[in-house]
Amino acid sequence: MNSENKQKIEERIMDLSLIGSILFMIVEGIMAYITHSHSILMDCVFDVTDLVMIGPFLFLVPLLYRPVTERRPYGFAQVESLFLVIKYTVLLVITIQLIIDSVQTILDGGHSVNAGAIAIFEFVIFLGCVALYLLLSYFSKRYESMTIHAELYAWKLDIIGSLGVSLAFALEVILRKTSAAWFGPYIDPIVAIVMALFLIREPIHMIFVNLKSLVLFAPNQEIMDKIRAIAEQSMSTSSYTIQFLDVIQTGRKTWVEIYIDSPNDIITLKTLNRIRDEIRDELRKSFDQIYVEIIPDLPE
Repeated sequence: MNSENKQKIEERIMDLSLIGSILFMIVEGIMAYITHSHSILMDCVFDVTDLVMIGPFLFLVPLLYRPVTERRPYGFAQVESLFLVIKYTVLLVITIQLIIDSVQTILDGGHSVNAGAIAIFEFVIFLGCVALYLLLSYFSKRYESMTIHAELYAWKLDIIGSLGVSLAFALEVILRKTSAAWFGPYIDPIVAIVMALFLIREPIHMIFVNLKSLVLFAPNQEIMDKIRAIAEQSMSTSSYTIQFLDVIQTGRKTWVEIYIDSPNDIITLKTLNRIRDEIRDELRKSFDQIYVEIIPDLPE
């Protein structure tokens, strides 16, 4: 698939995600105001954050497909990493604040909400999230970038969160008819805390991953081993050996520089081009935008 088609798919997915976020943000904001539910408020805040971040990214998408230049040797790939660091940092801060607020509510004795209305509302939201997730997944089958993956993950969490909240408040309705009715006021803040703890892992992980990309650290050992294995496989028919492997991964772009040595000091461009093309074609099956260079390892 060429870059133009990838860009169109990514823009379509981001547009659909933007429209979905706006719709859910509006209805959840209204419902959170009416019911004073912390759980719905948390859903709404996540949608607002996602909405604020999607808008600027729509302008960034075309830049990510521009070729690298001498002025910008990494293109705009690092801007994507910076964008994701900001997005997940905001989500992390909001999540921590909501946990603090919910704990305070529990310490203050909890608060009662219209559990039946919230259960029905969240189930409707759950169905809407499922429909949108399936639509986005359909388009992402042809192409899925790091950012598209992040959007799909966010909608997947919305699905799980909405269903969980719906079931929790349905349980509260049942408990009201039992001796455990006293527990009802605590369900809303407890559900909000459970949701927050469930959601907090991904922002922390993605912040570290994208910070590594920003400072141009090498990717994890699993990726390095995979690239080395593919390179060694392509070189097995020649006399060249790998002396050093330099890999930089930032945003959706990956640069691979393979420093080689030849026992007879003879290196031909034809052979190098063949090996490079084989390695690049194989790596393209696993990496989005890959650049491969084979460099003779010259003595100091």
